[in-house]
Amino acid sequence: MIRYQLAKGGQHHAYAVVDSLPIELCHYARASRVKRFRDVADIGYCASKKMFFYGFKLHIQITERSLPMGYVVTAASYHDRIVAEEVMTQLPHPYTLGDKGYVSQPLQEKLYREYGIAFWTPSRKNQCTVSPKKWAQWMRRKRKIAETTFSVLTDLFRLTAIRANSVDGFETALDGILLAYTLVVLELVEQ
Repeated sequence: MIRYQLAKGGQHHAYAVVDSLPIELCHYARASRVKRFRDVADIGYCASKKMFFYGFKLHIQITERSLPMGYVVTAASYHDRIVAEEVMTQLPHPYTLGDKGYVSQPLQEKLYREYGIAFWTPSRKNQCTVSPKKWAQWMRRKRKIAETTFSVLTDLFRLTAIRANSVDGFETALDGILLAYTLVVLELVEQ
C-alpha cells in the first residue's frame, strides 16, 4: 500500500515502459524434480537470453525515471500480451512503451478506448505497416530504462534471488524489494 501511494504520485512523468523479467527459481536441468512452487510456477522461455527457465515472470510498468508503477507476477509461460492490460491499468499512464512481445492492434485500441492509454510498440518485420527506422531507434533508446532498472533490481536488490518457500513469503519479499527501490529512486529524484 505504501509503494502504491508513492508510485501514484509519479503520474507527472513523461512516459512509462512496460516489460517483463524472468525470475528463475532453479536451474532448468532440475525443473522436473523441483518441489518449490510446483503448483504456481512453470517452465517458460526467455527470448533475450535464448533459454528456458523454471519460475515466474515479473511484468512491470516503470516510468522514465525508473519508478515502478504497476506489476503482476505470473507463471513463466504467460505471454506478455496476456497480462499487459492488468499491469498498465493499475496506475494508468497516458503514454506507455512496450517491446515486440506486446504487439497487438486490438490491445492498443482497447487500452486507448477504455483507459486513454496511448500504447506504442515497435513494428515486426512481417507487419503490413512498418515504422520508420528513426522511430525504432527512438523507442529503443527510451526503453533502455527498463533494462537499467532490471539490472539494478537483480544486481543490487537481488530480486531474482528470493528464497521464499511460500507464495506469501515470495510476495512479501518482492513487495519489500520494490518498496526499497521506490524509496531510493524517489530520494535520487529529489536531489
